[in-house]
Amino acid sequence: MEELDIVIVGGGIAGLATSLALHRKGIKSIVLERSESVRSEGAAFGIQTNGWLALQQLGVADKLRLKSLPIHQIRDVLIEKGIKQRESVGPASYGEVRGVLRNDLVRALAHALPLGTLRLGCQIVSVKLDETTSFPIVHVKNREAIKAKARLATVLIGCDGSNSVVSRFLGLNPTKDLGSQAVRGFTNYPDNHGFRQEFIRIKMDNVVSGRLPITNKLVFWFVVLLNCPQDSSFLKNQADIARLTLASVREFSEEWKEMVKNCHMDSLYINRLRYRAPWDVLSGKFRRGTVTVAGDSMHLMGPFIGQGCSAALEDGVVLARCLWRKLTLGQDGMNNVSYSSSRMQIEEAIDEYIRERRGRLVGLSTQTYLTGSLIKASSPVTKLLLVVLLMILFRDQIGHSRYDCGRL
Repeated sequence: MEELDIVIVGGGIAGLATSLALHRKGIKSIVLERSESVRSEGAAFGIQTNGWLALQQLGVADKLRLKSLPIHQIRDVLIEKGIKQRESVGPASYGEVRGVLRNDLVRALAHALPLGTLRLGCQIVSVKLDETTSFPIVHVKNREAIKAKARLATVLIGCDGSNSVVSRFLGLNPTKDLGSQAVRGFTNYPDNHGFRQEFIRIKMDNVVSGRLPITNKLVFWFVVLLNCPQDSSFLKNQADIARLTLASVREFSEEWKEMVKNCHMDSLYINRLRYRAPWDVLSGKFRRGTVTVAGDSMHLMGPFIGQGCSAALEDGVVLARCLWRKLTLGQDGMNNVSYSSSRMQIEEAIDEYIRERRGRLVGLSTQTYLTGSLIKASSPVTKLLLVVLLMILFRDQIGHSRYDCGRL
C-alpha cells in the first residue's frame, strides 16, 4: 500500500489550483485524476476580478492574460414571441473580466506543478478510514490503495466534481438537478469576428444563449435549454449535439445561428445543470477527520452569475494558506518547510478553511439560485417575488466580484 501525505482527488480546476497553491507554499501533494488526460470539457470560462486575484496568487495570471481579451460590459436581452421586450447594459465586474479557454487554464495550472504531481488514470471508487490509524484510505479502480504515512495526519481533499466520491464519504446531501441542460462550444473566425468586447446573454422563450469573445478570432458560446426534463443520453455523437443546438436557436438572428453552425465540433459539450442547494452549503459538514472538499464537490452551482470557476480558484488559495499555517513550524521560506503538525492541528486548519469559505459560498450559491430561478420563472408573481428577494439580498448584483481571497 503506497503511503502519501496530501492527496487531492480530481485533476480539474479546483484540484490543480489547490495543488499549485500548496506547491507555492513549499508543500507537496499528489493529484489523482480518473481520466487518461487532463480534463478539457466545458470549453471556456468567464473569469471575473476575484478569480484573477486568485490566479495572481497562483502565479499564472499574466500567462493567461496573453490569450484573452478584456471584457468591458454585460448586455442582457429578453425576447418574447419574437419581440424584444428589454435590453440592459452594465459593467461586467468591478475590475477585470476575461474569457479563458478551459484547456489554457488547465494547462497553465498543470504545467506549473512539479513533475509527477498529477497521476492520470486513477479512478477513485471508495474512501474509508484505516481501522488502526483513522487515516483516510482511497481505493482506486485496480484496488491499489493510497494512504498516509503513519507518522503524519493525512489530508485528503475531494475535488472530484458533482458526483463526488469524497462528498459521499463526508455524508453531504446529493446535488440537485436544475431541470435544464447546457451546450457549450466555441467558434473560430479566421478574419476576426468584429464583435464588441462584451458578454451578451439573450433569453428567448425557454432558451438562454450567451456569447463571450476570447480573442479577436475566437468566441465562446453556450445554449441553456430551460425546463428540459429529457437528458442527453440519446445524443450519440458531436453531430447530434450540434443539430440539437442549432434547432434550439432557430429563432435567433442569422449571425447567431451561423456562430453555432460553424463551431468547432470537438469543442461541443453538453451536460445537465446541477447544483448544491444554498441551505446545504450553509449546513453541510465539510470535514470528517482530515478529509475535506473544494470546488464543485463543495459548492456546485449553476452558471447564472459566472462564479463557479473563480470560486474554485479561491478555494485552492484559502485551503493552501490554512494548511500551510499548521503544517510549518516557521515562516522562514519555502525551503524550510518542516512537517510537525498533529492530527488536531490539521483538523483545525481545515475548520479554519471551512469557516472562511462558508459565508462567501452561501452568498454565491444563494444569488446563483435566485438568479437562475428568475430566469426560468414564468409566473409574474414568482418573478416579482424573486426580483424583490434579489434586491433585498443582493442590491449590488456584481458585488460578488469585489471579493479578494487574500495572499497565499
